[in-house]
Amino acid sequence: MDLDAAVADIDLVSMAFWARPPAERLAAFARLRALDHPVFFTEPRVPLVRAGRGFHALVRHADVAEAGRNAKVFSSEPAATSPEPPPWISLVFGTPMVNMDDPRHARLRRIVSRAFSPKMLTRLERDIETTAARIVDDVVHAGAGDFVEQVAARLPIHVICAMMGIPHELRPRVLGHIDAMTAYSGVRGSLTSARTLRLLGANLKAIVELHRLVARLGRQRMREPREDLVSALVNANVEGEALSVRELGSFFDLLLVAGNETTRNALAHGLKLFTDHPDQRALLLSDYDRRAAGAIEELIRYVSPIIQFRRTLTREYELGGHAFAAGDKVVLFYISANRDKAVFAEPDVFDITRSPNPHLGFGGPGPHLCLGANLARMELKIMFRELFGRLPDVRAVGEPRWLLSSFDNGIRRLPFASVR
Repeated sequence: MDLDAAVADIDLVSMAFWARPPAERLAAFARLRALDHPVFFTEPRVPLVRAGRGFHALVRHADVAEAGRNAKVFSSEPAATSPEPPPWISLVFGTPMVNMDDPRHARLRRIVSRAFSPKMLTRLERDIETTAARIVDDVVHAGAGDFVEQVAARLPIHVICAMMGIPHELRPRVLGHIDAMTAYSGVRGSLTSARTLRLLGANLKAIVELHRLVARLGRQRMREPREDLVSALVNANVEGEALSVRELGSFFDLLLVAGNETTRNALAHGLKLFTDHPDQRALLLSDYDRRAAGAIEELIRYVSPIIQFRRTLTREYELGGHAFAAGDKVVLFYISANRDKAVFAEPDVFDITRSPNPHLGFGGPGPHLCLGANLARMELKIMFRELFGRLPDVRAVGEPRWLLSSFDNGIRRLPFASVR
């Protein structure tokens, strides 16, 4: 691996790096940002999975933002996720929107954007409030437990399944499939080929099951439309365009992983942060309606629920003083860009009054800005209002168990307790 001597101990491909404590990883990214060029990391070849070409790590806010804005040069095709899936996966299962460029991306975004319109969000708000209240009822009864299982994992999956019209009895199965899919996400260069292939196998099985489920539902909604998102998407006519059943399956995959994981991660990190920073908790609760929006933006900046996405250059291009060639791979590390001191004063300080706060936690500027950002904001605002309003002393009571991934900044388990 051709690395500068000052950062030779940093290997963003190795899962040993992602197993380090968060503070050590952030310190490593600070050292990478101090260099005058992006560092290249080599990925090993894994049969049937990836070619092992390697990537340049974009770690500065300016570079990550520019790459996000300039989709014509920094392409999401063939894949924005890491590791890159083999081409045959798209042939079999279809291509998710996140792995598309315009005009294909623009067409699908026009259709599915109706899922996140102000009208749809207003319709969802009451259901989210009801669900949050029911979750906190259970927390009040239990008094203690695992915050991820009892709170953070429950709200977003309910919201997504309610949007799609997934029956209640199928939702635990859906959650299991999501866990299998996210287990494969991340730059997993240190895994053995056998281990990688096992993860890929579980990932593919989960995709197959989810596609079957939503295909059955889509065909049913074509015959008998209801007031749910699947009905709206399969019967849509946006400029003469509608989603095919195959495209519906790919969209469902994306919605389940992106929509579920982002909110779940932010909720769990939020409880930990407001436990570790009681002054910020007190400030938030002193005027929740006034402070909530800023608190949520700072939470997303500080946490960066999705760590990175990948791009492929379509032509020669100079970025940050470095000349890239057509075909080069870059990985946009949002978790690093959101701690860049060139943009954020005291970036390692959690400050819910931070303004301005141009974080890239929802993917930054450009055509791939997260469609569900406003839905995630609504879920977080409602859940924390319900939780802290009824249990102002609820807190984390132990160290989190972190998810081992370079893609998903997740917490697997977080012990909590409430004082009533």
